[in-house]
Amino acid sequence: MPYVSTNPSNTSDVVTEVELGTSRTFVDSAQRAKAAQRAWARVPAPVRGQVIGNIGRLVEANFEPLAQLVTREIGKPIAEARGEVQEIVDTCNFFVGEGRRLYGQTVPSEMPDKQLFTFRNPVGVAAIITAGNFPVAVPSWYIIPALLCGNSVVWKPAEYSAASAQAFYDVFQASGIPAGVFEIVFAEGSETFNGLEQSLREGLVDKVGFTGSSEVGVRIGELCGRHLQTPCLELGGKNPMVVTEDADLDLAVQGALFAGFGSAGQRCTSLGTAIVHESVYDEFLSRFVEAVAGATVGDPTGDVLYGPLLDEKFALAYEKYLGWVGEHHTVHGPTGRITAASSRNGFTGENGFFYHPAIVSGVRADDELFLQETFGPIVGVMKYSDLDEAIELGNKPGYGLSCSIYTTDPNKAFRFRAGISAGMVSVNNSTSGAEAHLPFGGNGKSGNGSRQSGVWVLDQFTRWQSMNWDYSGKLQKAQMDTLEIEANLDYRLG
Repeated sequence: MPYVSTNPSNTSDVVTEVELGTSRTFVDSAQRAKAAQRAWARVPAPVRGQVIGNIGRLVEANFEPLAQLVTREIGKPIAEARGEVQEIVDTCNFFVGEGRRLYGQTVPSEMPDKQLFTFRNPVGVAAIITAGNFPVAVPSWYIIPALLCGNSVVWKPAEYSAASAQAFYDVFQASGIPAGVFEIVFAEGSETFNGLEQSLREGLVDKVGFTGSSEVGVRIGELCGRHLQTPCLELGGKNPMVVTEDADLDLAVQGALFAGFGSAGQRCTSLGTAIVHESVYDEFLSRFVEAVAGATVGDPTGDVLYGPLLDEKFALAYEKYLGWVGEHHTVHGPTGRITAASSRNGFTGENGFFYHPAIVSGVRADDELFLQETFGPIVGVMKYSDLDEAIELGNKPGYGLSCSIYTTDPNKAFRFRAGISAGMVSVNNSTSGAEAHLPFGGNGKSGNGSRQSGVWVLDQFTRWQSMNWDYSGKLQKAQMDTLEIEANLDYRLG
C-alpha cells in the first residue's frame, strides 16, 4: 500500500511516496537482522566505534540537506531542524569513545586462587519504533548506542516522516555497516504491532525501543512483558513549569514561550501547564500573553517561533484538545486554524496546518486540559499559593517526563527537585532541551524508568554477564569453603 508524505506547510507539495509493508515485512527484516547480529558482535567494540565515527562525519557532510528535508517534511523551523541534525553528530561524537569504554570489572573473590569478572554483552536484535516529531534525532539516541554495543537493529519510523527517515538510513548505510545489521521498515501501526508480536514469539527480537504515545506504550509494554522483556519506553508528557514569587519573570516568559510553542508544542517535553505563584500570577500572565502575541508563526524556512502541525491527523487531534476549553477558562487571543477569516499579525505561512497559539488561564486541577497531554500549541496557566501545593499539582497528571522551576532561591529549587516525579528537572530553563551526554527519559505515564543518551543508555542495549575462574585445582564452594578469621569480640578497653 502506498503512503504519500506531504509538506505540512504546503499540502500540495509531495515530499515522497513509499510503499508500506506488512507484518511479514517486519518479520523478514528481523530475520535478516538476527542472521547478521553475531558477526557484528564479533567486530571489536573500538572498531564498531569507528563506524559510529564514520556516521558522524557523514551526517556533518550532509548536514544542510538533511535539515532542509526535515523542515520541508514535518514543518519544523529550520533553526530547530539544524539543531536536530546536530544532535546526531553530538551523539556520534559521544559514542565513538564508548567503543573503547565498554568496561566490565575484575572483582575479588572470597576464595583463594579464583577470579571474578563481569562483561557487557549485546542484547541481540533491537526493534526500534519512533515518532516523526524528531525524525532523525530521537532515532539516533537508540540506533547509535545499539549498534555500538554489537546489536543489530530493525527500525520502524513514522510514515509521515518517511523521506527524512530514508535519508537518515541512507547516510548510515554509507558508514560501513554490514548488510542486515541495520534494517528499515515502513509500515502502518497495526501491521507493525502484529509483526513485532510474531517476531517476539519466534525469538527474533530481544529488545524493543519505542517513542510515542503513552497509550501505545502501554500495549507495547504488555506485549514485551509476555515475553519477559523490558522495553525502553519514551512516552508522552504533561510537563509543568513552576514560577515562584521570586522568579525572574522576563526569563520565565522566555522559557514558557519556547517550551510551550517551539515546534508548535509538538514535543514530548513541551510545556503543559505554567503553575504560577499567586503573587506574580497576573504579571506573568500579562507578559506571557504579550510575548505570544508578538511571536512570528508561519513558514518554517524563515525565522519563526513555530510552523505547522506535523500532519493532518495531529491537526484533528489538536482540535479535539481545543474542545476541552470550558466556560471557567479564559482564552487569550484567537484559537483554531489560521485562515483569512481568522488571521494573525505577522503570519508568514500559506496552505498548511497552521494554528493559532493558545494560552488558557483559569485552569483547574480536575480539567482534562490539565490532566491530559495536549500535543500542539496550547499552554494552560494556573495559580498556586505554596511550593508544596505546586509540587503536588506538578505530579497530579501522572506523567513524569520533564519539568522546570523558575526561582532565585536555591532552597526552592532543591525542594522542587526532591518532590517532583519527573525524570528531568530544569532550573531557570525551558522544559525542552536535551544534551547527548545526559540521561533522557521519564516515569509514570511518561515511561517505564528506562533512560536514553549518555552512558545510561548502555544498560538498555547490553546485558551484564558474570564469569568466575577457579584455578586452584580443586572444587571450592562459595559460602561454605571460605576462610574465617576469628576475633575476640569480648575485648573491652579498661
